[in-house]
Amino acid sequence: MPIAIFSSIEAGALYALMALGVYLSFRVLDFPDLTVDGSFVTGASVAAVMIVGGASPILATITALAAGFLAGCVTGLLHTKGKINPLLSGILMMIALYSINLRIMGKPNVPLLAEETVITKITEFWKNLGIDDGIQSMLAGIGLSGFVPKTWAVLIVMLLLAFVVKFAMDWFLKTEIGLALRATGDNETMVRSFSADTDFYKILGLGLSNGLVAFSGALIAQYNGSSDVGMGIGMIVIGLASVIIGEAIFGSKSVARVTAAVIGGAILYRIIVTLALRVEFLETGDMKLITAIIVVCALILPKIIDRQREKQRKRKRAASIVQKKSKAAEGRGQSLAAVESDI
Repeated sequence: MPIAIFSSIEAGALYALMALGVYLSFRVLDFPDLTVDGSFVTGASVAAVMIVGGASPILATITALAAGFLAGCVTGLLHTKGKINPLLSGILMMIALYSINLRIMGKPNVPLLAEETVITKITEFWKNLGIDDGIQSMLAGIGLSGFVPKTWAVLIVMLLLAFVVKFAMDWFLKTEIGLALRATGDNETMVRSFSADTDFYKILGLGLSNGLVAFSGALIAQYNGSSDVGMGIGMIVIGLASVIIGEAIFGSKSVARVTAAVIGGAILYRIIVTLALRVEFLETGDMKLITAIIVVCALILPKIIDRQREKQRKRKRAASIVQKKSKAAEGRGQSLAAVESDI
């Protein structure tokens, strides 16, 4: 069980990059972008084909990010220049990317188990440093050697990468372009009134969003040891679940807090799925159903909690008003008693 939880945290750190991309399109731009299901596979397929072809895994991963950025820009162009509905433009690009991804890979699946990837490079570098030996000996001293993984390389490096991207996003969203991007998602009409090109900001935002999604897809493919044409199905729901869970639990008062919450939400989502799949009557094929239930709960529970809090606030206000009135009545009664005694 502890090893399964550890693996889910590890996977959550990888999916956090995808969740940050979804946050950028859905929350910042207020754009329901379904390109995610396609661009995730685009990143995986580009990276896999380049690695199999002998390219550097790092170069392949960066190229995958660029491919995702391009896919997002095309979605933005369809919406802004083609005047296509936001939802429909994302669906059209997602459908187109399915065929494009098949073209890139040349077949439905590209295995990477025998190839050198970013994950194997990280693991090898970490092993040479000898950090795992120190951690294992320390944990063995307190009797936890059987409850921890053999290497911490992927978890620590991917968590660091997720937070580097998070801090970069925080910085970007506070720049002039970032503020204009946020304003476009908040009130496009107001931004247009200042003669700003909202079309440019939408295209840029969607490009950055899908670039992060493709980047995550490339890392996930190398982590799983293969790229598959169907691996992106339901990614948008997973991304939304991560964003919603993170905001519900950790709050959303500032950009820095929300981006941290998204990372936490992605990790929590993977842990919840792992725990759910350990229930006897649930199977691996039920994962999409579990995801849907998690999203529904994450959407409904905060509203129920808010309603209960509002009822409690109303009760307290009513009780305080009654208390004030009773005190005022007592005060008037005492005043009348004093006047009568004087008379």
